[in-house]
Amino acid sequence: MSAPDIIRDLQLAPHPEGGYYRETYRSAQALTNSAGQPRSVSTAIYYLLENADKSHLHRIKSDELWFFHQGQPLEIIVLRDNQAQRIVLGLDVAAGEVPQAVVPAGAWFGARLRHGAGFALVSCTVAPGFDFADFELAERTALTREFPQLQELIEQFTMA
Repeated sequence: MSAPDIIRDLQLAPHPEGGYYRETYRSAQALTNSAGQPRSVSTAIYYLLENADKSHLHRIKSDELWFFHQGQPLEIIVLRDNQAQRIVLGLDVAAGEVPQAVVPAGAWFGARLRHGAGFALVSCTVAPGFDFADFELAERTALTREFPQLQELIEQFTMA
């Protein structure tokens, strides 16, 4: 299948951070967050990147688990503790790829195809559940002030 076929068949829509997604699960069970607001215990999405698409640097207030399904390896960049961590999501475990990865709550992160061509279909699960109220898209200048040694990487993963 091609990326357009998957986008059509899974009914994916453009995501504000880049790529395509569709929410597939939102727990009916809720909890109360620190602000006293109800929050689903867990949520899940399909997420697809193709060719030069990127998940631009962003952060959320919950842990996010990524699961690889098919396509090309996906490079996830995580900025925290004053450094960048690179995780390659894929199925070639012998080459250092992992089929599942965790991005900790509050970390800045983004993703792109490792080799820049083809597509990757993944799923992401967020716990406590995702809410756009917790979503923060990185602003290049502010993030460069926070991580000056990572300026080149930040420029690659932020919108101009």
